Amino acid sequence: MTLAERAYLPAIFQGLTITMRHFFRAATKKQVTVRYPDETRPFSPVFRGLHVLKRDELGRERCTACGLCAVACPAEAITMVAGERKKGEENLYREEKYAVSYEVNMLRCIFCGLCEEACPKAAVYLQADKMAPPRFERDEFIYGKDRLVEPVSPDKRSKRGIQLTPEQAEKLRQKQLT
Repeated sequence: MTLAERAYLPAIFQGLTITMRHFFRAATKKQVTVRYPDETRPFSPVFRGLHVLKRDELGRERCTACGLCAVACPAEAITMVAGERKKGEENLYREEKYAVSYEVNMLRCIFCGLCEEACPKAAVYLQADKMAPPRFERDEFIYGKDRLVEPVSPDKRSKRGIQLTPEQAEKLRQKQLT
């Protein structure tokens, strides 16, 4: 090897040449910086965002606390406690067994969607239109049923998942009132 090769000079100049070429080419290309929050990048069609526990057509929780989502989760981010439905709670829960507590640790979640695929009742859904908001405390990243269960009002349900037309939403609202 020559002295220049032992000092890595050809490799350094080759790397600098590539860097300078990219530097001047980037000045002519479209700017890649997004001025968030004024501008947002469009989400991918397969984006998996914030978790939601879905309700059925009558407004009852779909989750039957079978635990398949917790077993399927590779990050072990889901924990739940099962309970038996009591008399008079038929309009709240679909089956005799329901999730008394259901928690997702968003710090551990890798948003892979395996929980959604494992759920036999289509109760777990990862929304494609919402991201987990930033928080300042670690315990604020543990989402319980208070944050996860879908709202009862048909108008406030997520855009994806059960897609309701305005007529279906009105019919569901009338059914819930009776």
